[in-house]
Amino acid sequence: MIQPRKLVPINNTNFEIMSILASLVETYRTGGPLFMTIVTATGLSMVFFASKSCIAIFAKKNYSGRGINYILMFGSLSFILGLLGQAVGMVEAFAAIQRAGDISPALVAGGLRVSMIAPLYGMFYFIISIPIWMVLREIVKHKS
Repeated sequence: MIQPRKLVPINNTNFEIMSILASLVETYRTGGPLFMTIVTATGLSMVFFASKSCIAIFAKKNYSGRGINYILMFGSLSFILGLLGQAVGMVEAFAAIQRAGDISPALVAGGLRVSMIAPLYGMFYFIISIPIWMVLREIVKHKS
């Protein structure tokens, strides 16, 4: 005979994590898939070069530190591309406002909120890249 499954109570922590993840996915979609994907790709490139540099620094005794500057480059590129996404979105929004004529201030405020998502997302990667770059650069200086 098949035993019925026991119901496991939902842990509040799991529910909160799922709620946060759902909110992050919704914010990602709201920010626009094109520029959010581009910012994500450059941010993940920063993470890749940070990981690669860490492995190289601790595996080799005489690492030159060539790849360390890519960390800062991709971090700043994430922020700049986020700003570019905001500018493109604002130009499109202003064109739509011009065509529509009279619109409510609440609609404009909502559009401004959405336009800030990609730059904030890029700034997140940039802020993470700065201390990683600084720490790895100092480690390379002291090892050589």
